[in-house]
Amino acid sequence: MNGHPGGELIREVGRIAAAAAELIMQVRGRAALGGSIAQQSKPDHSPVTEADLAAHQLIAAELRRLTPGVPVLSEEAAEVDFETRSSWSRFWLVDPLDGTKEFLAGRDDFTVNIALIEGHHPILGVVQVPPTGVCYSGIVGTGAWRRDSPGATPQAIHIAERSMTPVRVAGSRSHRGTSLDGFLQRLGTNELFPIGSSLKFCLLAEGGADVYPRLGPTSEWDTAAGHAVLAAAGGQVRRIDGASLLYNTQRDWVNPYFIAFGPTDHDWLSLVKDLAGRTETA
Repeated sequence: MNGHPGGELIREVGRIAAAAAELIMQVRGRAALGGSIAQQSKPDHSPVTEADLAAHQLIAAELRRLTPGVPVLSEEAAEVDFETRSSWSRFWLVDPLDGTKEFLAGRDDFTVNIALIEGHHPILGVVQVPPTGVCYSGIVGTGAWRRDSPGATPQAIHIAERSMTPVRVAGSRSHRGTSLDGFLQRLGTNELFPIGSSLKFCLLAEGGADVYPRLGPTSEWDTAAGHAVLAAAGGQVRRIDGASLLYNTQRDWVNPYFIAFGPTDHDWLSLVKDLAGRTETA
């Protein structure tokens, strides 16, 4: 990302994300040649693989080198008590492999997510797509960009100014439920784009979709980098009670349900009212 219009810090974070993506693809490559991918189950029964752990180790070490003194919290090392982290004014929030289920299934919609959180808001985000080399990045208040391959010049991206007809909805590939079906019914004519990981935020950020309702569980590391990219591109992420989606404000890392959108020509919040139970942070 040499010459990145966002400056030196985001260029370096992009380099780190690309290096992590290369490690992930090396694991996939060995599996394609007949090897196996070492994996285990977390307490919540979600999978973690050797690719997750290798990417985590690289990203954590490189971010600490890049910004000494700024804490790094990763999905694979989140055991920091709330009393300690509640005092952090700025920290890195990382998901080294977002979309592990997609990765294990051989699909391409998984990502490396790195976000910088300041004052409970994501202010910088990088989302790297390992199989394609595409990288999305954003600095809130400065701009958002898409780079199509390593070494390519990043191109500015922005949300769609108005919703399309039919409205384009980004939805989870792995977690579709009755709440999403209820939203689509209320919305009326629509086109659903089922896609994994933080790519849903990126699709909104580059104007390829209009709205993303998330009426099921996510963790803060799942959303922070994509949230930053979308906000930098002009979009919004709101809890379904209308409040901003914030980070590091509670003892657990589970997000309240939310809706992300680009265009503001619909009353999106009214379409998710009463569809999901968790509207308050824990």
